[in-house]
Amino acid sequence: FPILLSFDKRVAYVKNWKWSLLAAVIIAIPYLIWDEIFTANAFWGFNRNYLVEIYIGNLPIEEVSFFIVVPFACTFIYECVKYYFRNMKLKYINLAFYIVFFAYALIVGEAGIEGWYTRIAISLGLLLALYLFIKKEQFKFIPLAFLFSMLPFLLVNGILTGSFLEKPIVFYHPAEFSELRIFTIPMEDVVYGFGLIVLNIMLFEWFKKKFDSPKKS
Repeated sequence: FPILLSFDKRVAYVKNWKWSLLAAVIIAIPYLIWDEIFTANAFWGFNRNYLVEIYIGNLPIEEVSFFIVVPFACTFIYECVKYYFRNMKLKYINLAFYIVFFAYALIVGEAGIEGWYTRIAISLGLLLALYLFIKKEQFKFIPLAFLFSMLPFLLVNGILTGSFLEKPIVFYHPAEFSELRIFTIPMEDVVYGFGLIVLNIMLFEWFKKKFDSPKKS
């Protein structure tokens, strides 16, 4: 759907495909390294019954493509939010978002403080949220875009973690996660998703500003 709707003349996402995909590839590198280490150490794993059995290292090709497809789609949502909500006053919505997000992350972090996934995901999420809060005017559309992105993100993640299936596609080592869940989804995944989406949007915006903005004479 983001590909098809990219050609809409109002948002015209197709004009920014190069920056969205370039940002996704760059941000994917540290995430894939993280993913490879955690997979190799059995922090999480993948049910082969659902895979095409093509691997890059220990990662199935479906997992690798996740880091391109999801950021591409979420950046499209961000661009739509920027256009359709451009005249909306977001000050108090954003303030409420950051209060809830910080509380959510701290609760999950405390519950899973012994797990490496919890520690890394929560630490990164809190640092990024703090930075965005400080630069809230520069990144004022990110909270709303993230909330919209969570609708498909949670649906897909729910299926991956076992909702509507006999067995999950992705399974976790319980020692590395909190026991807190949104149905079958580890609550850390919301903060993990926040980090992935925000880093992609920030780099996407940097590319546009650096290379697409008119040069001053």
